[in-house]
Amino acid sequence: MTHPFAQVDVFSSESFGGNPVAVVLDADGLADDTMQLIARWTNLSETTFVLTPSDADADYQVRIFTPAGELPFAGHPTLGTCHAWLEAGGTARPDGTVVQQCPAGLVTVRSGGSDGRLAFAAPPLVRSGPVDDATVAEAVAAVELDPACVLAAEWVDNGPGWLALLVDSPATVLAARAGATDLKIGLVAAYPEGSPEAIEVRAFFPADGRLFEDPVTGSLNASLGQWLTSSGRVTAPYVAAQGRALGRAGRVHVELDENGAVWVGGATVTRVSGTIEA
Repeated sequence: MTHPFAQVDVFSSESFGGNPVAVVLDADGLADDTMQLIARWTNLSETTFVLTPSDADADYQVRIFTPAGELPFAGHPTLGTCHAWLEAGGTARPDGTVVQQCPAGLVTVRSGGSDGRLAFAAPPLVRSGPVDDATVAEAVAAVELDPACVLAAEWVDNGPGWLALLVDSPATVLAARAGATDLKIGLVAAYPEGSPEAIEVRAFFPADGRLFEDPVTGSLNASLGQWLTSSGRVTAPYVAAQGRALGRAGRVHVELDENGAVWVGGATVTRVSGTIEA
């Protein structure tokens, strides 16, 4: 069967500077193992499948697969999927929002802003609070950092399982090296006041016994935004830089609305479009 297909670059206005996501539209009827097979074949960090929603409050349903398995939520796939759905003829609500159904629940995406960016409302954290010393030591060793560089460690899990290490400088973030652990590790450091970006971010996830780096990560930036703004470490709105270590130019825009909710946005551009046989 033929399905509409798009590959969307997310979180960068520079050509091929962000994080790509593959989107399979009209995916009703695809079996779970077929979705997983396609995700392994695309070999991107995530591939999404757009389905008819089962929740009457949603505009569409999405399932998000890595080459290794399914995720309950992920940030750049949320924005890339919404972009592809709108481009394929989906219509935003009168208030400019789209509601996505995923295993983590309903996620609101804001479209049609003056800056042209899509943004999603950060989902609630399912785990938060300080990280125990043994786990911090494991995480620090896994990314080959000097423990003296770590200023704070916090669980910032909104579904994928992120642990965040706040370190002393962007140079420390960029000097990290991927080792081996089962932890999902986010590194963050603040730039001096007045810099174009407020923070530098890197994200490492485990697969096949070792860590790999994600170019630009919406879910991590969403949970970092909740932690850093609520603790007074960063003032929103701000821009996070991510992807430098991989030669990418990711820029994640984080804002607070009038109710104090965190919104995460960025550029979305279709780079590949057509159909896929599945």
